Amino acid sequence: MNILIIEDETWAAKDLQNLLQRIEPSAKIVDALTSVAAAVKWLKANPAPDLILSDIQLSDGISFSIFESLQLKCPIIFTTAYDDYAIRAFKLNSIDYLLKPVDEKELKGALDKYKALSSESILGEQLKTVMAHWGQPNKKYKERFLTLHRNTLVPVVQQQIAFFHKEELIYLHTLENEKFISEHHTMDEIESLLNPELFFRVNRQYIIHIQSVDRIKTTHKGLTVQLKPVFHTEMDISREKAVAFKNWVG
Repeated sequence: MNILIIEDETWAAKDLQNLLQRIEPSAKIVDALTSVAAAVKWLKANPAPDLILSDIQLSDGISFSIFESLQLKCPIIFTTAYDDYAIRAFKLNSIDYLLKPVDEKELKGALDKYKALSSESILGEQLKTVMAHWGQPNKKYKERFLTLHRNTLVPVVQQQIAFFHKEELIYLHTLENEKFISEHHTMDEIESLLNPELFFRVNRQYIIHIQSVDRIKTTHKGLTVQLKPVFHTEMDISREKAVAFKNWVG
């Protein structure tokens, strides 16, 4: 079984490879790609793999655009539940979606579904369903977050949010530099609830609001983003995410 991984977070791609080696020792990882552009180029130049494991939101766009532009016949397992419509579409078919960090039992179950496929028609119907609903304007984003501060529940509206930061717990920081404990347990969950026009997932630890950005510096690694002086915070953005970040800010 030849498997292609499309994932822009190095740690997630490595975790997938390790899990696949345990579950399917005979499987061959033909490549691990980090962007829409790289995936399109690779798929045009190489024989199609037996299976693709792909994140949905990549550094330079949405992975659905890969499968829109290419006539692929191989099944796909998506590794991020980025859109509610996509979730429902995948649940109706034999190809699954997996939340990151990927659980070994869930990945094994998805691979078992792949093995059970008897025809290629399922993939075509799946992608038609996803693309028919993707980007519809009735997607609603969370506008109020319930947080905890000294045993008191504090609601915070999204206009007051500066950024989310994961330490031992996940904290919500406001524009007034207040710090509250988030009621949500993963950054992936929070990211899925936020409007991507206003919030950007910088890395595993930070999701920032566009109004908290102060300055952006170019470095040999990519970009360094300085938040407004009140926060005394700066963070690096990899080269892979730099283009997407600049498009978001601009």
